[in-house]
Amino acid sequence: MGRDRLDLLFLSQFPPSPPTFGAQRRIQGLMSALAQHHDVSAVSLIPPELDVAVAERAMREYCKEVALVPARPWQGARKRLLQLRSLVSTRSFEHRFFDVPGLRQVLDSLLSRRAFDVVTVEQPFLADVMLARAPAGQGPPRLVLDEHNIEFDLARQQASIEAGLARKLYNASNWPKLRKEELRLWRRFDGVIFCSAADEARARGLVPTVRSAVVPNAVDLTYFRPRPEDPPSDGRTVMFFGAINYHPNVDGLLYLLREVWPLLARSHPHALLKIVGQHPTPDILAFRGPRVEVAGTVDDLRPHLARAAVSIVPLRIGGGTRFKILEALAMARPVVSTSLGAEGIDVESGRHLTIADDPASFARAVGALLDDPQLGARLGWEGRALIERRYSWDAAAYRLDVFFRELLPS
Repeated sequence: MGRDRLDLLFLSQFPPSPPTFGAQRRIQGLMSALAQHHDVSAVSLIPPELDVAVAERAMREYCKEVALVPARPWQGARKRLLQLRSLVSTRSFEHRFFDVPGLRQVLDSLLSRRAFDVVTVEQPFLADVMLARAPAGQGPPRLVLDEHNIEFDLARQQASIEAGLARKLYNASNWPKLRKEELRLWRRFDGVIFCSAADEARARGLVPTVRSAVVPNAVDLTYFRPRPEDPPSDGRTVMFFGAINYHPNVDGLLYLLREVWPLLARSHPHALLKIVGQHPTPDILAFRGPRVEVAGTVDDLRPHLARAAVSIVPLRIGGGTRFKILEALAMARPVVSTSLGAEGIDVESGRHLTIADDPASFARAVGALLDDPQLGARLGWEGRALIERRYSWDAAAYRLDVFFRELLPS
């Protein structure tokens, strides 16, 4: 099976540390767990709003080598111009946006002077960069794609549910390009990892020859856990957390606010909805009031989760698996989710959480937990036990380590 200690390179479109949203948590969790047994290095784009020194310092806690390359700003006229150009291009907007010349130069330099066993690309948008190269006399690395979601399917879902005509037409034009690019990568890369068995099955239905493995999202069990110093549940707070500029989260919150919350507000007039997460959109902020708190970003999520009576996941579109469920269960909090929100996580409704897929049943499920704290406690502790058994980063990284070795020459 070759050497015990591997030389691994991770390529991502944003720094994994310090993590503030789910995709960062996945990359950091896997990299830091692998770094206990292997030499791990990273090349990342870094958006203008992030502090290079802070990101590099955090990543060097587990990385042997770090390179951060300035990315294009996600907002502004330049992005809009690229979107317009992509409408008449055979390439997707995302592949055009993340095609940064400086990144190519950094990778060319690094790969020509250092031999890696495996290069893992986080999400498909950077995967067209030339990576199968090595110093003279060395074999090229194995290439692995980490699919946080099936990206083209996420874009397809957005196109089907988008209300605005311009966005709907743009997404309808862009997602078939993403599909073509993503399927090509599944055929070209040595291996592909998926967050869930459901995503892997979808991929194999499209590309039966894909060599793949399921490496689930996970939780830092020592960080997300019930603590004596945490406040007790207040018995009334219904909490949503996640990046609020991420379209599936925005769509889910607007569904909740427009269709579910009015029902719950009538049946439980003492209930308070608390929305925690970065970059709340104007549509979400418009609902602020005495019964709806938009807290924005918080320094430490744990005391807010501990104080909440229920954590909710009202998602209608998406892929992969949701950190908001894993982290709430790790904190032994009761969860109400849609079926899609809980997809890919080995949970049983009524035992680990509650599944509800229409506004009335979602409101009733949340109300039942507000009315019965003992039910919430039982679900929370069953959920915590499941996370301890199945969803640690060490277990996820072990599965990835096994997959890497299956791809390497014997």
